[in-house]
Amino acid sequence: MDRTDFLELDTGISGKVADSGAVELSLPSEIGILPIRSAVAYPGTVMPLAIGRERSKRLIADITPQETIFGLIAQKNPDVEDPTPDDLYSVGTAASVLKVIRMPQGSINIVVHGILRFRVIEYTANEPYLKARIEPLEIQIRKTKKLEALVVSVRNTANRVIALSPNVPEEATLLLENIQEPSALADFLAATLNIPINEKQELLEESDTYKRLEKISLALANQLEVLELSHKIQGQVRQSIDKSQREYFLQEELKAIQAELGQEDRRTEEIRDLQQKIKAAKMPAAVEAEAMRELDRMSKTPAVSPDYGVIRTYLDWVCELPWAVRTEDRLEIAGARRILNQDHYGLEKIKRRILEFLAVRKLNPIGKSPILCFVGPPGVGKTSLGKSIARAMGRKFVRISLGGIRDEADIRGHRRTYIGALPGRILQELRKCKSNNPVFMLDELDKIGQDFRGDPASALLEVLDPEQNNNFTDHYLDQPFDLSNVMFIGTANYAEPIPPALMDRMEVLELPGYTQHEKLHIAKKYLVNRQRREHGLTKEQLAIKDDALLEIIDSYTREAGVRNLERMIGSICRFVATLIAEGKKKKAVVGRPELARILGPRKFESEIALRTATPGVVTGLAYTPYGGEIMFVEAAKMPGRGQMLLTGQIGDVMKESTQAAFSVVKSTAQELHIDPKLFAKNDFHVHVPAGAVPKDGPSAGVSMFTALVSLLTARPARPDVAMTGEITLKGLVLPIGGLKEKILAAKQAGIKTVILPKRNQKDLLEVPAEARKGMTFIFVRNAAEVLKAALSAELRSSRSQTK
Repeated sequence: MDRTDFLELDTGISGKVADSGAVELSLPSEIGILPIRSAVAYPGTVMPLAIGRERSKRLIADITPQETIFGLIAQKNPDVEDPTPDDLYSVGTAASVLKVIRMPQGSINIVVHGILRFRVIEYTANEPYLKARIEPLEIQIRKTKKLEALVVSVRNTANRVIALSPNVPEEATLLLENIQEPSALADFLAATLNIPINEKQELLEESDTYKRLEKISLALANQLEVLELSHKIQGQVRQSIDKSQREYFLQEELKAIQAELGQEDRRTEEIRDLQQKIKAAKMPAAVEAEAMRELDRMSKTPAVSPDYGVIRTYLDWVCELPWAVRTEDRLEIAGARRILNQDHYGLEKIKRRILEFLAVRKLNPIGKSPILCFVGPPGVGKTSLGKSIARAMGRKFVRISLGGIRDEADIRGHRRTYIGALPGRILQELRKCKSNNPVFMLDELDKIGQDFRGDPASALLEVLDPEQNNNFTDHYLDQPFDLSNVMFIGTANYAEPIPPALMDRMEVLELPGYTQHEKLHIAKKYLVNRQRREHGLTKEQLAIKDDALLEIIDSYTREAGVRNLERMIGSICRFVATLIAEGKKKKAVVGRPELARILGPRKFESEIALRTATPGVVTGLAYTPYGGEIMFVEAAKMPGRGQMLLTGQIGDVMKESTQAAFSVVKSTAQELHIDPKLFAKNDFHVHVPAGAVPKDGPSAGVSMFTALVSLLTARPARPDVAMTGEITLKGLVLPIGGLKEKILAAKQAGIKTVILPKRNQKDLLEVPAEARKGMTFIFVRNAAEVLKAALSAELRSSRSQTK
């Protein structure tokens, strides 16, 4: 057949051989349309299709050998089951059927060959299948050097992608090299690219070959970058695995060599050592069985496994705990009393309790250890007392601070499933002290926190319960440990923040503040000597007179303990040490006159008489975590509508006490000779000075009541009288706590008379005789007795009374 004649192809396409040698093909004007999902067909490519829709089956059935051309158009949304023309793109590929395979289930699989691009002009039929009038889409190609360079670049990139792709056959490279036409190369690569359907459709619709190759080049570059990174990661993993396998084989060879030489390898020796440690620890039978089970697991676990290190750490902890290691108690009562008296002055109640425990332990060696709790202000010697108890009993001393901890795991430990897990602080400290019966001090019990990680105070319930702590189970150890031999001592500045359940498990021993005489004795016997040693001074080089120490106690410190007193003594030592080091003096005797030059002016002055010179000002007494304090209550009135204003950073309980006191004043106005009209025409303001310091508690009710009555009756309070007590709406005075601390604060402030609730009279026996000396105590039952003792008979006008 002549090259210029038309060719009748079995595909139904007519074509003409051009002078250039390429075959120009023409399509029928109307063809059937086969919608395809999640795929785009390109000219020159072969692709299989599964036919399941009825309309598609009818289209395939109507195809005859003389009319085998139909259109393949991608759906915009692959989820549409019965697409309409609006659901299809406007550009598709004319294709012919190469093979039809009819499956037993009724579905049809076909293999199609893409031929030409076309554009839909309009759809002419929907039934029995979609038909459309089409026009071929001409391909624009202009062969230039730029296009040739792009073709070479794309072909090289595609070859590298094929080389790195694991599932691409080797024939793909050969096929790629045999495609010479740029447009055919672009269609071949576009069909194989792993890109979204909409981007594939854009490549089909792009008629400019150069632009199409540019887009393909960019997509190939992205795919190549991902493949190279994946290949690099796989290489690193393979290298790591090869190294591990090499080490494993070398270890096995080393074992074989050592076996031939009759030597043990390091791992066998390690397991034997652990086995000996487990036997030597003398742990309970159940714990030993668990330890041996873990040791057996470790012997079967490769050394490179993470579990190996976890098991080894666990076994180290189990072996190093003092399961059967303890110190012998020193049960000599006289010797223990001597040690306690050497270390601390006073505190007779606590010393007696420790000696009682030693006496009971001497008669009953297997008795349970007590759980004590020292409650008192800072600086009274709670922590140092614990050390003295351990020394007196011949036990080791352990202390942990619980202030601010919020995680339950600090007490019970973490479970071994966590990376870096450790036992709790209880077992950690027992391991360090290497004894299962130390004196264990839990400091700052009142400052334990709580958040989403748990409640440490609740975790302490088992630790501090003598009925339960013989089987204390740490989360990390997961085996019971006997804590019944440990003598636990808790400390707190204030008992109220401690949970009731925890408080119920402890025997509370209160350490009140020291009197002036006790502070003087402590300073002379302990503090001065300790500070002289710390500053390198001798008794001959520095002496501090008693009048100087008393002046420091009264005018330079105001505290329940002796911590600030020791700081002041340290300041004196540093001053004298500087003079001696400079050669100005060889020794110094410090008396009261020298204090102003060394320590500066006095820090505390008695201002009772000045503050209570006018009606409406009363001196109260308060108990804080830092000891007793005097507290001034001021009341004022001004024209208004009977409202009450409270200031001075007062807590809710104190506010309620003030309201109750105000109600008592109103209800007894006639008996107190107060004009009831004053309450409606005036506003009242109650203020507690030192507004930066939080204040709370019910014991200020008597003070609030007296201040209001003093204001409304213009009778000033006696300057040498202080008072404390809770008041009820019926005018009754209820008992209060912290009696010794309040009396000590009153004495230090120069108060001569203290008004106390009648029901606290029995508690006065616990106040040292020195603190009671020179003071008068008035015990009252109701508000009338308070006014009788606190207010003077003299009427005195003030600026507040004129309003």
